[in-house]
Amino acid sequence: MVSARVGTGTALSAVLLSLMAAPAYAAPTATVGSATAGELAAPDMAGLDKVLRTALSQGAPGAMVRIDDDGTVYTVAEGVADRTTGRVIAAKDRFRVGSVTKSFSAVVLLQLVDEGKLDLDTSVNTYLPGLLPDDRITVRQVLSHRSGLYDYTNDMFAKTVPGFESVRNKVFTYQELVDLSLKKPLNNAPGAAYSYSNTNFVVAGMLIEKLTGHSVRTEYENRIIKPLKMTDTFYVHPGTAIPGQHANGYLTPDETGAALVDSTEQTVSWAQSAGAMISSTRDLDTFFSSLVRGKLLSAAQLAQMQQWTTVNSTQGYGLGLRRRDLSCGISVYGHTGTVQGYYTYAFTSKDGKRSITALANTSNNGTVLNTLANTLESAFCGKPATKTSVAARSTAPVERHEDIAPGLVKD
Repeated sequence: MVSARVGTGTALSAVLLSLMAAPAYAAPTATVGSATAGELAAPDMAGLDKVLRTALSQGAPGAMVRIDDDGTVYTVAEGVADRTTGRVIAAKDRFRVGSVTKSFSAVVLLQLVDEGKLDLDTSVNTYLPGLLPDDRITVRQVLSHRSGLYDYTNDMFAKTVPGFESVRNKVFTYQELVDLSLKKPLNNAPGAAYSYSNTNFVVAGMLIEKLTGHSVRTEYENRIIKPLKMTDTFYVHPGTAIPGQHANGYLTPDETGAALVDSTEQTVSWAQSAGAMISSTRDLDTFFSSLVRGKLLSAAQLAQMQQWTTVNSTQGYGLGLRRRDLSCGISVYGHTGTVQGYYTYAFTSKDGKRSITALANTSNNGTVLNTLANTLESAFCGKPATKTSVAARSTAPVERHEDIAPGLVKD
């Protein structure tokens, strides 16, 4: 495998200087073919570096990207993994992937469909009697965020840092999380509308454990992690530490100018099967590439996963999978992830030949969230050819913190 290692980390005190410097990148020793009909343009490495440097200027301590492009690896990394030691961030660092975990949970359940142990259009209460208040809520509606179940994180994190500190070391049962949701009425009738809710994938975790008789950790490991040889991917709940070399996470307080909070160590018990996975850029590229290439699911279940519900003019949601439509007419598939201290974008092309994972080690910063989304344009659409194509990239809907407290708008 030919590898292009791009960019050097900059110490936090030197962020502004690095932003004014020429981009630190190198062309790969193996080049990607020029774009023709049906092909992708070469990744815009200077553009990617600029996106990461912009994220640093907006408050992210560090940011990094890895692209796996049909045998060629590109990486870019800027800033620090640890604000205390000043260690620079590296694309091989592990991190908390937040709601990317939902794609793992969906894959396990769709494998159970392939095995004849689950039917997508059957009521959740058939498998988990009495759990939900409406027998019309199906497994498919849970996996596509159309169940109407209220997202308990709207209340849990109404105040960002106090909410986090109140659950940082707490261990919840799945039932306790569902009970928090059921204190509120359904957002809508089952199946009537898309309404993102972490509660759905807590229910998904309960289904996995009920139908297999094993923990979600065991099922993730045996069905996905080990078969794909993903050596940086872990589900450690209720443990609080990230194994091995990792990027620390830094949570942005609601109060302007307040100091970032190191949120690295936490149980993530408030999310579990909705958001507690740990991984790396390499492993997430492997996961989504393998998924769309049919290495994890039958063709029938992969097609079910890609039955899209409209989110907005440029996004669709399937079964634990997001579709994003880029300015160059290309659609990519994967998931976003937000957990305290980490923003992740992990997406792949339709054929799985080009995948990108981008991370910024901060959260509760909508400006950084929107900036990091631009990594997808640089990775899949290449360098903007004209002023018109530059303008097209600025017209996408503003990103929202949908993965945590989707009912709250803070920026």
